[in-house]
Amino acid sequence: MRTWLFKTEPKDFSLQDLRAAPDQTTGWDGVRNYQARNRLRDEIQDGDRVLIYHSRGKNPSIVGEARVTSAPYPDPTQFNPDHSGYDPRSSEDMPRWYQVDVRYVTTYKTPLPLSEMRQRAEFADLELVIRPRLSIQSITDRQYQQILALCEPELSVVGACSPALS
Repeated sequence: MRTWLFKTEPKDFSLQDLRAAPDQTTGWDGVRNYQARNRLRDEIQDGDRVLIYHSRGKNPSIVGEARVTSAPYPDPTQFNPDHSGYDPRSSEDMPRWYQVDVRYVTTYKTPLPLSEMRQRAEFADLELVIRPRLSIQSITDRQYQQILALCEPELSVVGACSPALS
């Protein structure tokens, strides 16, 4: 199992929206960056852990966790001319864009702001600090444990991760 950070703008889709989705699960669609797409298509697997990062607002922060619940598959929004994610260069035979399904796991009691990560030496190698614009980023096991220590996951949620359970 790997850990990933998925960025989202909370006004468009937030961790609370994921929690409110049917079965607390949704397709993570709309990725339109080739490097992020390649990670979705080639590296991310069913069962991988996802940190949800709210990228806009007063205090961009890691706010909670989800779990990947599907293999990658073509993002259907690329085929819909009425959708903002429509890509006329894409076809059902040769899709350009992919997505995975994710399920809500937990909301962190203490979100971890980017400003704090930038100040901590242990996060100097975090992709979010080095390349903050990429929408899907890899998180090492060491970084994940450091994030957990600062964020305090709500352990009452079924399936929530903790240092003892990871």
